[in-house]
Amino acid sequence: MANANAHISQGTSGPSVTCSALTFRWPDGTGVFDGLSLTVGRGRTGLVGANGSGKSTLLRLLAGGLRPAGGTVKVGGTLAHLPQNLTLDTALRVDEALGIAGRRRALRAIEAGDVREEHFESVGDDWDVEERALVTLGSLGLGDVGLDRTVGELSGGETVLLRLAALLLERPDVLLLDEPTNNLDLFARRRLYEAVDSWRSGVLIVVSHDRELLERVDRIAELRSGSVSWYGGGWSAYQEALAAQQEAAARMLRAADADVRRQKRELEETQIKLARRQRNSRKMDAERRAPKIVAGERKRSAQESAGKLRGLHEDRLEDARERREQAADAVRDDAEIRVDLPRTAVPAGRTVLRVQGLRPRYGRLREATFEVRGPERVALVGRNGAGKTTLLRTLAGQTEPLSGTAEVPVPLRFLPQRLDVLDAESSIAANVARTAPGVSDNHIRAQLARFLFRGARAEQLAGTLSGGERLRAALAAMLLASPAPQLLMLDEPTNNLDVGGVRQLTTALASYEGALLIAAHDLHFLESVGITRWLLVGEELRETDAGEVRELLESGGADSAEGAGPAGAESRAAGAREEAAVEPGA
Repeated sequence: MANANAHISQGTSGPSVTCSALTFRWPDGTGVFDGLSLTVGRGRTGLVGANGSGKSTLLRLLAGGLRPAGGTVKVGGTLAHLPQNLTLDTALRVDEALGIAGRRRALRAIEAGDVREEHFESVGDDWDVEERALVTLGSLGLGDVGLDRTVGELSGGETVLLRLAALLLERPDVLLLDEPTNNLDLFARRRLYEAVDSWRSGVLIVVSHDRELLERVDRIAELRSGSVSWYGGGWSAYQEALAAQQEAAARMLRAADADVRRQKRELEETQIKLARRQRNSRKMDAERRAPKIVAGERKRSAQESAGKLRGLHEDRLEDARERREQAADAVRDDAEIRVDLPRTAVPAGRTVLRVQGLRPRYGRLREATFEVRGPERVALVGRNGAGKTTLLRTLAGQTEPLSGTAEVPVPLRFLPQRLDVLDAESSIAANVARTAPGVSDNHIRAQLARFLFRGARAEQLAGTLSGGERLRAALAAMLLASPAPQLLMLDEPTNNLDVGGVRQLTTALASYEGALLIAAHDLHFLESVGITRWLLVGEELRETDAGEVRELLESGGADSAEGAGPAGAESRAAGAREEAAVEPGA
């Protein structure tokens, strides 16, 4: 994939990132960038763009995780990268995950009287490393974690913040954050927002769909069609500028449409006039009995004049069409998923889920008893590590409960956070066919077009899709399944989705007529899909409302004392591993 002209270098000037003529293709030949150039200087930059535009790929190229096929990447200063899919060894102690375990051991040895040179070399000038680590953890809401606990005892959201703490302790000149608020509850997001607010030391580039986080950046860089456009200010300023651009683009498109119609009309009128003139000329020649040579000369002359005039109008029409295409390219395509799913309908009052005395194997939830009836839309909310994912997995039959029962008398489909319902080596169409045996290929492709996978896109391998595209493909596989699901369970479905992707997901779920059970931290999304019941997950399961959920999660009051209670530390650690966005053995 790399060639002799592609390289990544470490600059010696001030903090900055520069790409020159950057080109990158995936091994299957799919192109991402072709000659991309940009420079990012000091300050906080939000990198936005549609799912599949290459935002995460660009960060990996900047961090050296991928090699470009051409061009150069130059980084001024040291660089740290928080990837979207974080991988940590759950057996690590917190100080090991922070990268300070060796310095801590050396400090302990020196304090005990061991004055060997190797200990002083290990500590260097970092004599306050423990204090700095605890302050950094505290600033991210991890003040009670301590340095001697293990990663496996932390929830997925806490693990993301722990990794961010490790990067901040490195004091990098350039910090890259890829969707850092994924898996974070509102309390944890507040801590992350504060860390971004306080960034002053160099270059910060954050890829995110979190509008509140993007309000905190100094500028927005939009990646679209392989190039970057810059907008001053945060998300609101970007949206205002974009709206003004789109209004102007729409005006230009309307004017271009009118010009095309006018040029077509003038061409048609010219053709009619020329045809009438030719008929009159032939009639006059016949009446005057003009010699053939004279009549022929007149005919050739008339044809040349007609050809020039017709060509002039055809050129004008072609120019008008080109201007219309250019104007149309400037107008954004806000395509939405439109799908008809009548087989998912559930009559009001029909029981689709009955839970009795259920105690999940992991997490803090002692017992759950509830029912879902008819086309209810139920939200499972709670702090990181509360046990939402574990409860969904138990209801889906993927994890055995310690006690109690869960009955699902209707067809059920469960879409997990990792979207591992898709076979990465198979096409989108093949993945849908696997969940809908007996359905014709033509019908599958027609339905996939309504999920915005049109024509050859249906043949794209699932493993090459962006996060948002993968969600859309997985959702298609779930909703088009046979039998049609009358209970759909989703675990953090807005992770990795840009704002347009969230809108597409919302419109797709608007067409779904069955019951929904959704675990999510994005309250704006939950409210937009019409949640009818809110269930707060803690040591017990209780009904609440959106207002209380927002207040509790933002304040950290919703079961914030994680790890306390009868569930015990061992159960909490196992539950956290169930919900963590990490994998063992990194």
